[in-house]
Amino acid sequence: MPLTAAAALQSSLCFSSHNPPPSSSTASNSQALNTSTNTQLAAKPKSLLQKHPLYTPTHTKLSLQFKEKILCLEIMGVDAGKALSQNPSLHTASLHAIHSIISFLQSKGIHQKDLPKIFGMCPNILTSSIKSDLNPVFIFLSEDLKVPEHSFRKVINKCPRLLACSVIDQLKPALFYLQRLGFKDLAALAYHDSVLLVSSVEKTLIPKLEFLQSLGFPRDEAVGMVLRCPGLLTFSIENNFKPKFEYFSVDMGKKLEELKQFPQYFAFSLEKRIKPRHMEVVQRGVEVPLPLMLKSTDDEFRELLREFGGG
Repeated sequence: MPLTAAAALQSSLCFSSHNPPPSSSTASNSQALNTSTNTQLAAKPKSLLQKHPLYTPTHTKLSLQFKEKILCLEIMGVDAGKALSQNPSLHTASLHAIHSIISFLQSKGIHQKDLPKIFGMCPNILTSSIKSDLNPVFIFLSEDLKVPEHSFRKVINKCPRLLACSVIDQLKPALFYLQRLGFKDLAALAYHDSVLLVSSVEKTLIPKLEFLQSLGFPRDEAVGMVLRCPGLLTFSIENNFKPKFEYFSVDMGKKLEELKQFPQYFAFSLEKRIKPRHMEVVQRGVEVPLPLMLKSTDDEFRELLREFGGG
């Protein structure tokens, strides 16, 4: 379907269905017009509708409004089946309610092309309350993180999950905890490390810090590590910290001090970067500082090996 046709169809489905019903005096004309319009709508997206699992013969009893809702989501670039599965409330949501959400986000600077990513990651946003859910998030961005209105889009695109979080139960407690740890740069939290704001304090942030302490780091050193490398608070303990620390301490035979100085070690792939480069360093019989060994490009790494006497 051409882009212009898709946009026109989306507009008719998502943005015009909230119009009030016609008066009785124009009912007959309106009915005739609707019949013609529905025929045209059915003809245009036929191939798209037939591909969707909800449009199989077993779902012939679906209402026109429900079919239009699915089509609206699909044209926006949202997987309707996935969205309906992850957010059952969409089954009863009206097109008018969905349009209101879209209009509100656009009023905050969000572009239409951003919507597939936002709704795809967080379909619950489509049935959230503008007053009690969405608007408080933008107030939080403005007042607590000092994000100017013209930068709302940048922050939301960086972390759409912000729109799905409770300000009172999630965003403010996370910000308070992070500031207590020493995160003072609000801009960095907003534009680069916003994933920390949507992470549970009790289930994610605190356990990661405690695990670093369990490795032998005093609390102040563990805090210093996460301040230099905030990503540490997002890494999996089982799939990241444990295997990489075991390789670091056992296979590489390195001490905690080196890890304290270079906590970014945990950000590199164990199988694709850490192991291959460490094995090559060992085979060459040279010593290369951990940051240089991991941060350098392939060409720079080869040059490092020559500089450190590896031929």
